[in-house]
Amino acid sequence: TLLYTIKFEIVSFLGRDRNISSFMFRVQVPDESESVNSIERSHNFDYDLAVLGGGSGGLACAKEASKLGAKVVVFDFVDPSPPKTTWGVGGTCLNVGCIPKKLMHTASIYGEVVKEEAQQYGWSIGERSHDWHSMVEKIQNHIKSQNFKIRIDLREKNVKYLNERASFVDANTVKGVNKRGTEQTITADKFVLAMGGRPNYPDVPGARENAITSDDIFSLKYHPGKTLCVGASYISLECAGFLHGLGIDTSVMVRSILLRGFDRECADKIGKYMEEKGVKFINQAVPSRIECVKERDGTNPPELKVFYKRGGEEISETFNTVLFAIGRTPLTDRINPEAIGLKYEPNGKVPVSPEELTNVSNVYAIGDLLNAPELTPLAIQSGRLLARRLYGHSKILTDYVNVPTTVFTPLEYGSVGLSEEDAIAQFGEENIEVYHSKHTPTEEVLRLNSESSANNFAKLIVHSADNDRVVGLHYLGPNAGEITGGFGLGLVMGATKSDFDRLVGIHPTSSEVFTTMMITKRSGKSIDVEDC
Repeated sequence: TLLYTIKFEIVSFLGRDRNISSFMFRVQVPDESESVNSIERSHNFDYDLAVLGGGSGGLACAKEASKLGAKVVVFDFVDPSPPKTTWGVGGTCLNVGCIPKKLMHTASIYGEVVKEEAQQYGWSIGERSHDWHSMVEKIQNHIKSQNFKIRIDLREKNVKYLNERASFVDANTVKGVNKRGTEQTITADKFVLAMGGRPNYPDVPGARENAITSDDIFSLKYHPGKTLCVGASYISLECAGFLHGLGIDTSVMVRSILLRGFDRECADKIGKYMEEKGVKFINQAVPSRIECVKERDGTNPPELKVFYKRGGEEISETFNTVLFAIGRTPLTDRINPEAIGLKYEPNGKVPVSPEELTNVSNVYAIGDLLNAPELTPLAIQSGRLLARRLYGHSKILTDYVNVPTTVFTPLEYGSVGLSEEDAIAQFGEENIEVYHSKHTPTEEVLRLNSESSANNFAKLIVHSADNDRVVGLHYLGPNAGEITGGFGLGLVMGATKSDFDRLVGIHPTSSEVFTTMMITKRSGKSIDVEDC
């Protein structure tokens, strides 16, 4: 229980004067995350809660439930990728996703600073080279240290961790199998499915035998050499971006459009920027087969011949590394869902209620298993809130709409809320006003030519029929995650365009563009911003 002191001020205006009367009182309210000392158990199962999956969402749910008094077990097991890559506890984000991706993205940014920016600020830079093996080793050492900390943290929070593959026997029983093949059976009152997903491979000859995915790139033991990233997803473009930034000859093979589901205008600007920077795009093409011409030799990459079809013609080109980023599939089918009658879609996604409850009365699902944004913070949030509803006093549900996200391409892209296309589809074009602007980050002005600033872009999508409520925010430029994450709170709280106008921006920063945005697309006026 928390004790709050609340102060009220009553303000009355008399002409130009005002009188303030204030008073305080204290109230006690239950803390939604406070432990319920002991849970009244109406069952004889081994555990109150079993979490299937040791990624960000599953661990957050498990630790919160344990904090609230539940007896919790976590099952976590990683099947090796086709190239035999495996990793420790912590899920995709820590091991083969957000964390190593951001670190390699940062490495590529440092390279750009050294090559293009530092000399403009008076620095004399000597010989410049990048050591792939050193970078990978340092990144993997960091990840392993976090794996260890997670194991310690689970032990301290009284969460039982089992490095075992779990599958259902019945609605209250799972079978766990470790890497040695030893089996055990555990029962639980409730279950949370949080297994996440794994990258897809296409059904083309030589793909699994010769190509890699994001499961492998961050621990690759050889320099990638000339690389082909297949796919137009944010994972493909992020990998292509940091590989090119590290000085690697990089191409992207695109079947249709870039960043499907994101704002089309922003996605097209990212593609244009990357192409101008030197990333090659093979458009309207799909791979048909991959042949190994020369095997990998120690730290030297293999030589692969990629055949692809474009416009009815089959073309071939040689690469050292082929990385597929063509989507991910949830691991729903690996838990024997038929044993409990769990309903799931052909793509592996699990339908749930607003409370994350599946069609099975004691089984919940969170994270990448849902038809929702596949984002680590969202999985963590939903996991914690679910635990508080199950074992605390809370009734708060996860908001799956206004979720900020950032694509860490060379031109970073942050967004929250609706794309322009989705806003028009939902509210009608006549009810949508789009405010937009170019901006030149101050840190770039010494190296930019007169045309380069066109890449940095921002826009607000406003629902004019709803008091000018801002329903979408989009930003292209440096520090996109920091900027979008901050403004995301405004959209969650229902901010209007006038709220953005009343906000005083910090100068000179890129974020202030959202406080001075006055030109609409409908007006047809130029969006070039004059320097102060």
